[in-house]
Amino acid sequence: MDKITIEIVYGTPQQQHLQRMQVDSGTTARQAVLQSEIAEIFPQADLTNAPLGIFGKEVKDDTVLRDKDRVEIYRPLQIDPKEARRLRVSGKQAVKNSGK
Repeated sequence: MDKITIEIVYGTPQQQHLQRMQVDSGTTARQAVLQSEIAEIFPQADLTNAPLGIFGKEVKDDTVLRDKDRVEIYRPLQIDPKEARRLRVSGKQAVKNSGK
């Protein structure tokens, strides 16, 4: 069976990891992630359920990889983006109202 070269990337605020690896042609994004060494380096990562992407675009688990694809493993959001914006705006309003 033919082989293709891909990259798997995962990171936390403290550490990032990029693994270049060869997989069989026809390997899916989830299969490649599960074959990678990410679980050994980041045991807290939920590799069976984490959303995946290829070059910044979210993909389904069964997406067949192509040569030179970069599979990204996404971490869950810590806070809803709308809530984060609301908190930033309310913080700015508090600063304005305090006379600063």
